[in-house]
Amino acid sequence: MSFRSGRHHLHIPGPTNIPDRILRAINRPTIDHRGPEFLELGLEILEGLKGVFKTSDPVCIFPGSGSGGWEASLVNTLSSGDRIVMFDQGFFATAWRKMAQSLGVEVDVITGDWRRGVDGKSLIEKLSTDSQHEIKAVAVVHNETSGGVTSRIDWIREAIDTCKHPALLIVDAVSSLGSIDYRHEEWGVDVTIAASQKGLMLPPGLCFNALSSKAIAASQDAGLARVVW
Repeated sequence: MSFRSGRHHLHIPGPTNIPDRILRAINRPTIDHRGPEFLELGLEILEGLKGVFKTSDPVCIFPGSGSGGWEASLVNTLSSGDRIVMFDQGFFATAWRKMAQSLGVEVDVITGDWRRGVDGKSLIEKLSTDSQHEIKAVAVVHNETSGGVTSRIDWIREAIDTCKHPALLIVDAVSSLGSIDYRHEEWGVDVTIAASQKGLMLPPGLCFNALSSKAIAASQDAGLARVVW
């Protein structure tokens, strides 16, 4: 493969360009993945990620892109036939919805125009009709890359609480974590999905999912599990 002269820059939403200090760190010699140095490094990273998500909840790391994080959030908390509320926010929200449907999850879609953030009032209207609590989760994209529109996750949490509904709150923060304010614990999120290649400015290939105790409990009953936390 031949390369053009000069410095190459990606001018796309992601992967983002990796800072030189990160590239230099990657260039260090390989260490033993079964040795004490790797164990110490791994524990340090897992603990440090909590600060990035602004949470005391556990964060798991596994190989995959942002869509891998989507799948893990669904298969570890839901079973085939479960209902989930998702929003018509943009390209990535649509792709996530199609994934849920392919897994046998019944999706209730709240429509939008892709130019505004998610409306908490429409969610209240949806959840208030679910007196039997058949809806198991609400999934929303924090920052929709295709349109650049950010939704207020605290408003979504408030809408769920207003209805006194037990649904899990699952949030895609792939393009927002590390770029704009995000507060997993304060906003009452149950699963936050992130990946390495955007705001964290790392190479693609890693997913980071922050998990509330409620999400972990739900995973014990889920019937779709293919990717295990």
